[in-house]
Amino acid sequence: MKIVIVGGSGGIGLAIVKQALQYYPEAYIIATWRTRQPDFTHQRLRWHPLDAANEKAVAEMAEQLGSVTILINAIGLLHTPDHRPEKTIREFDPVFFQENMAANTLPSILLAKYFMKSLRSDNPSWFISLSARVGSISDNHLGGWLSYRASKAALNMAVKTIAIEWKVKLPNCCVLLFHPGTTDSALSQPFHRNLPEGQLHSPNYTAETLMETIKESRPEDSGRFVSFDGNDVDW
Repeated sequence: MKIVIVGGSGGIGLAIVKQALQYYPEAYIIATWRTRQPDFTHQRLRWHPLDAANEKAVAEMAEQLGSVTILINAIGLLHTPDHRPEKTIREFDPVFFQENMAANTLPSILLAKYFMKSLRSDNPSWFISLSARVGSISDNHLGGWLSYRASKAALNMAVKTIAIEWKVKLPNCCVLLFHPGTTDSALSQPFHRNLPEGQLHSPNYTAETLMETIKESRPEDSGRFVSFDGNDVDW
């Protein structure tokens, strides 16, 4: 059994790596990093450098790895050292918008394109992208965060479209979008101050709920947008 975790060096990603090693003691884990390889090591874990927005790099990795049972994309961008999420349209920056799309939308599309062959199997397989409730159009009652919302909404549409195609071409693959909730990580850290008590949870908890979601999901669930609490998120 082979599990690929893209973005395994992030706060949530590394927690997913550790949980996967526990949940699947027979599995071989390949986790990717982009800027710095984590210090965490394990005999069943191999780290692989990857820019998941680089088509050539994704294609080469898929060719190298061959058959994969579970692929999880945990990459995400909400802010940079120079830009916070927009509070108003007056703060919109085309460069920041493109950075959001490159980090939050493009990798899942490229991963689906090149790992489609790897995920084709007579046994169940999973393709999972971490999304966010703020990418839901019907749930948007506050506005703001234009670039992040738009990139996650685009991700949701892309993965839903892939799920529809794969119901025919990869009938044993379960394609899911996963909302991790507000997780204590570098991505959410600047926004902890005003959170209601109990809304923030640990990366380990997020990873546990993801493992449970995978355990309970079957190919017929493909195309769902699932929250960490097990409920579907409205589109």
